Amino acid sequence: MGIRNYLIEGVSGAGKTSVCNELHRRGYQAIHGDRELAYQGDPETGTPTDGTTYEHHVWHVDKVKALVSNEDEEVTFFCGDSRDFSKFIDLFDDVFVLEVDLETSLRRIDERVAQDQTDWGGRPEEREIVARA
Repeated sequence: MGIRNYLIEGVSGAGKTSVCNELHRRGYQAIHGDRELAYQGDPETGTPTDGTTYEHHVWHVDKVKALVSNEDEEVTFFCGDSRDFSKFIDLFDDVFVLEVDLETSLRRIDERVAQDQTDWGGRPEEREIVARA
């Protein structure tokens, strides 16, 4: 994907998707990691698991490695969060962590869930995870 590769991550509602969309709009190569690379799996082994738990939100490491090794673009941004980032974080030239206060994060999550009730953050246990982060 890119000669230089950057990871943009942060807690739910921090703005990763908005940043990714804006990068696309400006003509940059940007990967929506939570949409294009994510699945439910064991963070250590990568073995797929059932359910939709925060602890098992991982990215396909082989896909990340393949995208990083492709140098068709000058720069590629990977936007999203993953529980197995330690398996590929060293592939990035830099990492940007987006920060957000709890009130804003929960408001943004509420806005997403209002549009799609299956979106992450709508269940009480998911909101508790956001509050702890």
